[in-house]
Amino acid sequence: MKRTLKLGTRGSLLARAQSQMVADQLSAATGWPVELVILTTRGDLDQQRPLAALGGKGLFTFELEEGLRDGSLDLAVHSLKDLPTEDADGLTLGAIPEREDPRDVIVGAPLSALPVGAHLGTGSLRRRVQALALRPDLRVGDIRGNVETRLRKRDEGQFDATILAAAGLNRLGIRRADGHPIAVAEMVPAVGQGALAVQCRAGDPVVLALLAQIDHAPTRAAVGVERAFLQRFGGGCNTPAACHAWSADGELRALAVAPDPSGGLRRAEGSGLDGQALGRRLAAELRQG
Repeated sequence: MKRTLKLGTRGSLLARAQSQMVADQLSAATGWPVELVILTTRGDLDQQRPLAALGGKGLFTFELEEGLRDGSLDLAVHSLKDLPTEDADGLTLGAIPEREDPRDVIVGAPLSALPVGAHLGTGSLRRRVQALALRPDLRVGDIRGNVETRLRKRDEGQFDATILAAAGLNRLGIRRADGHPIAVAEMVPAVGQGALAVQCRAGDPVVLALLAQIDHAPTRAAVGVERAFLQRFGGGCNTPAACHAWSADGELRALAVAPDPSGGLRRAEGSGLDGQALGRRLAAELRQG
């Protein structure tokens, strides 16, 4: 008899929506029932301080990973961009489902159309750096909270615009007339943006076999480039450096950026068959620049 799998998730509306998508996909592929178990993480408890001030490692994952280790959970769903580049002790990424839209979306007006000195809200150091490289006249303020909270703060006039991930908006079914996707070439997404990671115990062959049925090889290959870049570049998930990779014509291609001391951005592009080598090569190029 198939037991019910316990899937750990954060309690935000987006986290639960993402986890339910994975639960439904896994049940449809395997026939195993999946139950969501909602946990509160340290990152959820402190909604005031900027993410960079809190420290990125384990901010949204620690409690879920402890549940996997003590056996109260069988799997946990994370936004891949929240995960450190190295597997946590005893755990592994059993599945990376097909990626959603990786782009950022600016809500309010296109970046180029914002008035001089407009107030942009973002809790992301990466978005701050790239936005100011394009529009150094902007005032950038920290904004925390879930998707709904950030949209509300913008609508109340606390900010002229805010930037969110297209994937989160899409998964919540939010369509904004004042939402404008930003091309990857203009604002390079965070490592792993748009992708979900399903974490499980490394020594659980049953769950690993089940998760293999929802793993998306092209997405895993692309995010492998990005995570290799981040690991080589250093700085963790709060680094202002960014990398996005994709498959084209039988090979992997990637674009990466990092801030330079002048306030601009250094860019590196490349392609190849070995994703790990490609990511490390782009990181080394930017660090030397």
